[in-house]
Amino acid sequence: MKLRNLLFKVCFLQVLLGSIFHESQARQIPPDSDSTVKIGLLIPDSNALSAKQGAEMAIEKANINGGYKGKPFQLVVRSMEGPWGTGSKQAVDLIFKENVWAIMGSSDGRNGHLIEQVSTKARIVFLSVWASDPTLAQAFVPWYFSCVPTDLQQADAFINEIYNKRKLNKIAAVSDEGYDSRLAMESFVKKVKINGKTEPIQLLYNNPVQDFNDLLNKINKGGVDGIILFGIPSASIKFIEQMEKKKMKQTVFGAISLLNEDESSMQEQEDYRNMILFVSGNWSSPKGLAFRKEYQRLYGNLPGAVAAYSYDGISLLIEAVRKAGLNREEIQKSLTKTQFEGVTGRIQFDDKGKRRGAAQLMELKNGVPVPGER
Repeated sequence: MKLRNLLFKVCFLQVLLGSIFHESQARQIPPDSDSTVKIGLLIPDSNALSAKQGAEMAIEKANINGGYKGKPFQLVVRSMEGPWGTGSKQAVDLIFKENVWAIMGSSDGRNGHLIEQVSTKARIVFLSVWASDPTLAQAFVPWYFSCVPTDLQQADAFINEIYNKRKLNKIAAVSDEGYDSRLAMESFVKKVKINGKTEPIQLLYNNPVQDFNDLLNKINKGGVDGIILFGIPSASIKFIEQMEKKKMKQTVFGAISLLNEDESSMQEQEDYRNMILFVSGNWSSPKGLAFRKEYQRLYGNLPGAVAAYSYDGISLLIEAVRKAGLNREEIQKSLTKTQFEGVTGRIQFDDKGKRRGAAQLMELKNGVPVPGER
């Protein structure tokens, strides 16, 4: 039902966009007369600083290295907070008022669909650096790309680790009621069924600050030997704290949503110390550690997944502009051929714009994701 409602809204948005700009306008290419090369960034709200800061780092590095043929790159940031549809209006503003050459979105899946619709009509690249919603790629839109593995890729990694490597069969999947969290859990359950594994117990909660004792008691009574958490970091941290008070010893796995440092700091996320987390790339590599050190020097706190994906996303778009020139269609073509080594690992895209390669699971130690022990 929720997916049907979303699809209805997307169809309504297509009609709405027709009143915002005509097809002839959508095909216009901004003039190569601006003093800067603009790249747009859409963030969820004004408090979502990590994506902005990660992107700023990449812009600064590019400009130190000469920008694009002497022109500096410029980051243009817009917030999507407000009533439903604000994201599409902000995307239109970036394209036609700011004349950006590409758009990057650090947003949830719902807002990702809004941006995707606008970018398709305007024929401009939309690079997603946070939403793992697999339905974003199902429209087969050539202008859409994602640096983040999808929920289905995430599910494959969890199934391999939980059922095949660790031989755990009694699993509890815990999620909040949010769209992205539930979609991630549903993707996991779907993949479990396809692979013929034991279906997990599915547990939902409404209030992220609630007492989790009832859920934890159900887990204990159910003989669960592994728990996978989908949801926001603050609730997940509280869940783990209450597990420890009950001296529960189940192995805990966490979806990528748990690494959103805008909702809990990396210092707070050190409470994930015994968890196996989903992430792409080895962030303890020299490149990852250098990024972490520089980010902390500039902003006074440790970067998390949001900042890392944003940094890689802008770096990738900058490389595409340098290779393709100031031409939106050529930038899109460049991204289809990219083989970029970033903080989050190698980035390549398949024919639907999804990030290629097997996703990885990492253990968080001292605030840094490192390869989990086997």
